[in-house]
Amino acid sequence: MILQIENKSIHISNAGQVFDNKKDTIVFLHGSGLSHIVWSLAEQFFSNKNFNVMSIDLPGHGNSEGPCLETIEKIADWLEKVFLELNLDQVILAGHSQGCLEMLEYSYKFKSRVKKLVFIGGSYRMPVNQTLIDLAKNGDSEAVKLMMKWSFKDYKKFIGGNPVEKIIQSPRDISEILATDLIACNNYSNGSNAVKEIDCPTMVILGSDDKMVNLEVGKKFANLIKNSITHIIEDCGHMIMIEKAFEMREKVLEFLEK
Repeated sequence: MILQIENKSIHISNAGQVFDNKKDTIVFLHGSGLSHIVWSLAEQFFSNKNFNVMSIDLPGHGNSEGPCLETIEKIADWLEKVFLELNLDQVILAGHSQGCLEMLEYSYKFKSRVKKLVFIGGSYRMPVNQTLIDLAKNGDSEAVKLMMKWSFKDYKKFIGGNPVEKIIQSPRDISEILATDLIACNNYSNGSNAVKEIDCPTMVILGSDDKMVNLEVGKKFANLIKNSITHIIEDCGHMIMIEKAFEMREKVLEFLEK
């Protein structure tokens, strides 16, 4: 699906299904430097479970025209334009990593449109290692290697086939897309306010071996959300929707069907 938002072409993957306004809509938000591809194992599953699914490529990412948006606040405002264009009265937001920050800010600004939230490998504050930011700004491929090392529990087994490497392929991808996203995450500061305002059904999914969002940090985040439920996936790092896709989607389905 291609939309025109502010005279830019925006790509949304919808599992090849026709939108049905009688169904709930799940919007998947990818993490830093990535694209809708990371949700491929979730899209078809939830489409087959009677949901509309939409995996959005943020501006400058995947198949969407750029430039990238520099702040989490701008991304939240842009998402509202997308949902207005699609005539979506309510959405279920499911985000990973940076996507969790976008969900927080969006739900803070546009609470009435949010039906449920699913945070995957996230927190209300996500500071980024300065070395990683510096490497990314310089377009250095070491940034991707560090990201892989910190994102996956057993990252070495992905060598030659890691989806992150396939998405972030060039120095330009690193310096203009990944670096912009990492800086946006590092600079976001409204999460501590936004998390207190969440009052819709919420699920937090954490990886037991996540190096980017430490398990204890994730638990503290979950505890700040009123009436939320938490599921910890064992033997899993930060890239939960890739490492443990089957368990993740089953647990999310259980939550959404309650």
